[in-house]
Amino acid sequence: MSNVIGLLPAGGQATRLSPLPMSKELYPLGFRTSADGRTVPKVVSHYLLEKMQRAGIAKAFFILRPGKWDIPAYYGDGALVQMRLGYLTVHVPYGVPYTLDQAYPFLQGATVAIGFPDILFQPENAYAALLERLARGGADVVLGLFPTKNFRKAGMVQFDEIGRVQQIVEKPQQTDLTYMWAIAVWSPRFTEFLHEFASGPIPETEVPIGDVIQAGINAGLRVEAEAFPDGSYLDVGTPDDLARAIRQLTPPEG
Repeated sequence: MSNVIGLLPAGGQATRLSPLPMSKELYPLGFRTSADGRTVPKVVSHYLLEKMQRAGIAKAFFILRPGKWDIPAYYGDGALVQMRLGYLTVHVPYGVPYTLDQAYPFLQGATVAIGFPDILFQPENAYAALLERLARGGADVVLGLFPTKNFRKAGMVQFDEIGRVQQIVEKPQQTDLTYMWAIAVWSPRFTEFLHEFASGPIPETEVPIGDVIQAGINAGLRVEAEAFPDGSYLDVGTPDDLARAIRQLTPPEG
């Protein structure tokens, strides 16, 4: 699928990890081999960009709050990840939908792939699977689903046997649902829906992007799920989960 644009919302304050000496998206986790053959630190957002690039996504936007200039200073034009990267700023505090909508003028006619740059997930081919499902036609949005027991922190997804999403439940206190969504791809039709939503009345509290996707379902848009039963997802935005990620990605001594 050609003309796919990645969006990486990075407008948060990282209060759960405060204070940090850098944007949390640049926290070093594990190592990579540089172009000259050296072993160097690999930052957390690199993992997401790497998965996008492997799916054939050649360009992406970071959407930043003012002050997070260390991200463009680090990635520059994107040569580090073999992509073309751009940077937009967000100046409204109403949540991820409004952050993503800052890219609207650059998205006309494009397929969008979103991911959160403070996450780690598997499998490696997740975006390729989502884009393949979207390309079959019929869906306006395809969600990548991962098993989780931590439902109080997630957007949990109810879907039927053919993969059609019926409901997204944000951070329930109790649920029998076992899959959360963590990444997504969508068609220009949903980009227009999101823009119309973000152009509406100013909300009193932050709005999760899952609520906008649910509004799309209620309005008749088709949302499908691509589940990864053996997949994994780890948000490194809390001290406990960051410690878990460090343990997973630190090579054993000797």
